[in-house]
Amino acid sequence: MRVLLTGHQGYLGTVMAPVLAAAGHEVVGLDAGLFADCVLGPAPADPPGRRVDLRDVTADHVAGVDAVIHLAALSNDPLGSLAPELTYDINHHASVRLARLARDAGVQRFLYASTCSVYGAAGGDALVAEDAPLRPVTPYAESKVRVEDDLHALADGDFSPVYMRNATAFGFSPRLRADIVLNNLVGHALLSGEVLVLSDGTPWRPLVHAADIARAFAAALVAPREAVHDRAFNIGSEVNNVTVAEIAGQVAEAVPGSEVVITGENGADPRSYRVDFSRFRAAVPGFDCEWTVKRGALELADAYRAHGLTREAFERRFTRLAVLRAASDAGTVDDTLRWRR
Repeated sequence: MRVLLTGHQGYLGTVMAPVLAAAGHEVVGLDAGLFADCVLGPAPADPPGRRVDLRDVTADHVAGVDAVIHLAALSNDPLGSLAPELTYDINHHASVRLARLARDAGVQRFLYASTCSVYGAAGGDALVAEDAPLRPVTPYAESKVRVEDDLHALADGDFSPVYMRNATAFGFSPRLRADIVLNNLVGHALLSGEVLVLSDGTPWRPLVHAADIARAFAAALVAPREAVHDRAFNIGSEVNNVTVAEIAGQVAEAVPGSEVVITGENGADPRSYRVDFSRFRAAVPGFDCEWTVKRGALELADAYRAHGLTREAFERRFTRLAVLRAASDAGTVDDTLRWRR
């Protein structure tokens, strides 16, 4: 297929593009480029792409495309809370507009990167499946719920949206993110000797490696239409349903000499949920996640050492909110996060 991959210069897109290419697809990218320079180690080989803000996509960008994999978004909760109006403008309205353009252009399959955080304050120990009530507690998660609803309204006999509710991502990517839980804890452990947990450590988190997300999207791309059409799928593995305290313990084992420090200063996090991932395995026989939290922590520690991660880079170059604040302070982006011309 000819696949349009939005967010191809992001944390997940940088991992996903070569997986899609290896499966024989022709990948074309579309990205605003806000995080294109957030690279640790050798620069990745990007597919051909266009530097376009998601809000400025036109019919020309989806012409001749067989499928769209839509990853591009403002992608963390602190940023969404800081600028909720931008989160809804980009993550919701621009995403639905892209889907309409794709449908009108004859695109047959639209894989949407949603999130397990739509379950929000699910609480309890029961596994949450796709038909559970959605209780988003942040603008980021709320924007994902709204897009799923609007894509459902667009689904028809020719246009198949699929809602891939990814667990919290982890693992090394050449375009690193240090503001997601496992990646962050491993970095703190290496740079300070402390596995620093600011919550009370009790919330449940479902985790999934970036490479497993890429493999899941590649599998959904070619799955029979009747198996995936207009359906939501949790993406991850039950073995990686872990508490934040358990994640910290795995990190301490991966970074010898570090110790877990749970301060609890941020109190109890309302986002707590354990997730059932069986629906996707049933829809796409043969798929299962390959990465555990422990293996991912070891991978990250090795990569951070090999590429000489520094505290300054960890806190500024690989933290999304810090990157955008720096760009704003330097005047390279405006208040709407568009590049200044």
